[in-house]
Amino acid sequence: MSSNSNFWKVGHTPTLFAAFLYFDLAFMVWYVLGPLAVQIAADLELTAQQRSMMVATPILCGALLRLVLGYLADRISPKTTGVISQVIVMAALATAWAFGIKSYEQALLLGVFLGVAGASFAVSLPLASQWYPPEHQGKAMGIAGAGNSGTVLAALFAPMLAVAYGWNNVFGLALIPLAIVFVLFCFMAKNAPNRPAPKAVGDYLKALGDKDSWWFMFFYSVTFGGFVGLAGSLPFYFYDQYGLDPVVAGFYTAACVFGGSLMRPLGGALADRVGGIRALLIMYTISSVCIAIVGFNLPSQYAALALFIIAMLGLGCGNGSVFQLVPQRFRSEIGVMTGLVGMAGGVGGFCLTAGMGAIKSATGNYQLALWLFASLSLIAFIGLFSVKKRWRTTWGSAAMTSARV
Repeated sequence: MSSNSNFWKVGHTPTLFAAFLYFDLAFMVWYVLGPLAVQIAADLELTAQQRSMMVATPILCGALLRLVLGYLADRISPKTTGVISQVIVMAALATAWAFGIKSYEQALLLGVFLGVAGASFAVSLPLASQWYPPEHQGKAMGIAGAGNSGTVLAALFAPMLAVAYGWNNVFGLALIPLAIVFVLFCFMAKNAPNRPAPKAVGDYLKALGDKDSWWFMFFYSVTFGGFVGLAGSLPFYFYDQYGLDPVVAGFYTAACVFGGSLMRPLGGALADRVGGIRALLIMYTISSVCIAIVGFNLPSQYAALALFIIAMLGLGCGNGSVFQLVPQRFRSEIGVMTGLVGMAGGVGGFCLTAGMGAIKSATGNYQLALWLFASLSLIAFIGLFSVKKRWRTTWGSAAMTSARV
């Protein structure tokens, strides 16, 4: 019997898809300020740095709140935490839609509440992961984690809806799919019967005492941080660099983030087959080379687009690969580690988005920011290569896990 047949017979498929839908729509609204940034910045008369900070604020708050939601998922269950977080996000969007966003400060405040949607990562992944055995973690985490494809929905539709109805009404329109998914989540999602015992706050500190947790946090800060940071920055990169209008810049961005989102579940499945370490090493090579080339300020928008798509394919694969490895190393601490590693990924995305805006304001272009990120991918490659042997001969050995590491 094939591994795919076994996969669909173990676990709980309705919960897996409920986790995906929740994650998908949560990421859509978490990211929505990115595709709207050009239009909002024009109306509120924001500088390039303010525009970047507006987009980066949900990313940072989502990163920090992942610890909170991860802790709550451990204590009161992933499903209950998911229900609470969805209600908070819908209330924030309804308030923004009803009263309007009239200043930079109000935009930042909305970003803080949208951070709750970004923290959905720490709920949807444990909700799915706890149903599946080690040999299927890559597929399960990849499918649930493919919810980052919500960025595609925002990039495709938000600019067009803003042109047709005004960008403030986009917040109200987003409530429609959110309400539908909320109802589906309430009926489809179930907590796993054998959930790990709740972790105390001290368990987070204990996990930080393990050097492997820091490696995973760094690796994910590059893969997911690169994915979400570029997703937030590309709309105004294409607008500033090539003079594209917001709708076309949104289409270009959607193509990039679609590639990255598509590769997350495929990356998890690839990591199951060839091992997460090997998949990650390939990804870091691809992303660092592509981003470094784009950093030369290519005159062709199509060449830049192609290289960004390839880089995002690599980063998406890396996201799935990291979370094929994490459950092997921290099976009983998956809730804690999902929060910590997810937080690090969000912090990486914040630094990239805010850094691109700051460097653009200081130098007039994005060259240095892109080269710095390419250098980080190279450093991650070197770091992973340095721990490869130790991981494969300790917790990743055949005697310790049935999964390929």
